[in-house]
Amino acid sequence: MLFPHISQNIYLNHAAVSPWPQKTCDAVADFAQQNSNYGAQFYPSWLTMETKLRRQLAQLINAPSAHDIALVKNTSEALSIVAYGLTWNDGDNIVSSNQEFPSNRIVWESLVQFGVTLRQADLSSAATPEDALFDQVDQRTRVITISSTQYASGLSVDLVRIGKFCQDHNIIFCIDAIQSLGAMQFDAQAVNADFVMADGHKWMLGPEGLALFYSTPKARDQLKLNQYGWHMTNSPGDYDKKQWAIAKSARRFECGSPNMLAIHALSASLEVLFDNGLVTIEQAINNNSEYLFKLIVERRYLRLLTDTKPHRYAGIVTFQLINGDNAALQQWLMANKVICANRGGGIRFSPHFYTPQHQLDEAMKLVDQYAIAHKLIS
Repeated sequence: MLFPHISQNIYLNHAAVSPWPQKTCDAVADFAQQNSNYGAQFYPSWLTMETKLRRQLAQLINAPSAHDIALVKNTSEALSIVAYGLTWNDGDNIVSSNQEFPSNRIVWESLVQFGVTLRQADLSSAATPEDALFDQVDQRTRVITISSTQYASGLSVDLVRIGKFCQDHNIIFCIDAIQSLGAMQFDAQAVNADFVMADGHKWMLGPEGLALFYSTPKARDQLKLNQYGWHMTNSPGDYDKKQWAIAKSARRFECGSPNMLAIHALSASLEVLFDNGLVTIEQAINNNSEYLFKLIVERRYLRLLTDTKPHRYAGIVTFQLINGDNAALQQWLMANKVICANRGGGIRFSPHFYTPQHQLDEAMKLVDQYAIAHKLIS
């Protein structure tokens, strides 16, 4: 079975940490066994796997080249590389939203020490979320940084429109894509992204501790480096060479040894996604979201929080009890093996492409049971 956990629980928490496919588990076990038996005897093949992963990630986001892909620890590290790589002037500002995960807020707030201000747009304050962002922009705006899909509400923004705006106004465009990659098709070139980052442990079905960090050559040349080591040079395998230069590729952001265990794991997970087809995966996830919309709306004791307009949702569906304790409901669901999250003032369900719809029915029947037990419905 490709996803063994299906027989153990109803897993609706891919927006947090995904279970590994069996193929990924096998890849990790094989790597561990090889390391245990032979040590680094086959290190050249590990380097081949590292190269393969960069190509897979470039394919995933339609990057022009695998040289534009850095392998870093997590989304927060990638955001920090950007925030502390740019040269700031007192009075500069960054525009973002009021719905961002802390990773895409705290790092920018920390720049107050340089006289930089983070402006957090209320995405519901204008005709569109994009207009709300643009209303915050002035001549001192250096960066627009936004999540492709918001972690709590599930709101998706029009990246193409934002990217064009940034291009027209000479603003750096930075995308936290952790809630999209592996779920929705993504084209870094079409959206004119300068930087894209995403850890692999959510919709990409990979391990924690390894993230994609994409940059265009022009954008990465604007970043000063704050970490140095053997791996970020233009000749990382020549240990006796005394003269060195910074790699022209995105590898310049990788100061030391790569996480080979996670590289093997994430590569296997991406193979699962590619084998199933990104177009097919996106459609299946949208179908699951739309099915949940229907189930939630027909229950009058629930309020749907996720925007149902076309292109405004992805894999995250959030709802709440109108007159009840949502935190208690989430704990009750977890106790009954419905794995979900308490986010954005409600219950967040995030099924993947392989989640069978009968499990969505079962999850909502359990919500009904809770509501009846707590006299929210008769």
